Amino acid sequence: MRPASNLDVGVKVKRYPPGVRIGELADRAGATPRQVRFYEANGLITSTRSANNYRDYDQTAPARVQQIRELLDAGLSTKLIRAILPCLDSPQDPIIFEGVTDETVELLTHERERLTSRIEVLTRNRDAVARYLDELRRRSAAAPRERGIDAARRNDDQ
Repeated sequence: MRPASNLDVGVKVKRYPPGVRIGELADRAGATPRQVRFYEANGLITSTRSANNYRDYDQTAPARVQQIRELLDAGLSTKLIRAILPCLDSPQDPIIFEGVTDETVELLTHERERLTSRIEVLTRNRDAVARYLDELRRRSAAAPRERGIDAARRNDDQ
């Protein structure tokens, strides 16, 4: 007879993948736990609480936090990010959101124009840096030849 603790009653228990804790989420997303709590406090991400009251985030949370960080880095406000996050999950689907205000549409239009302008500036700066690097490489490749010629001239002068 087996002990009661090993009793097999034939009940199948569905096991869910464990939630992601805040520290792991922060590490995987390149954020800090403080940033993750800030995003949650601003309604950008959600968590559940485990029995020990730890925050548990779903498996998609690291990608969402990275997306939020990129949008914040691009200069969008948390208010605007909160408004557009539902659209970012599946932008190709018909987007119909009740309660979208003219103000939100105007903010999005302004942000798109600002981002386009910023992209143009960043592109110009990237191209300038690339040209500078090309010139540095060209000159550094030519420098050893020039040094060799200068050394040969010095030897001839002696």
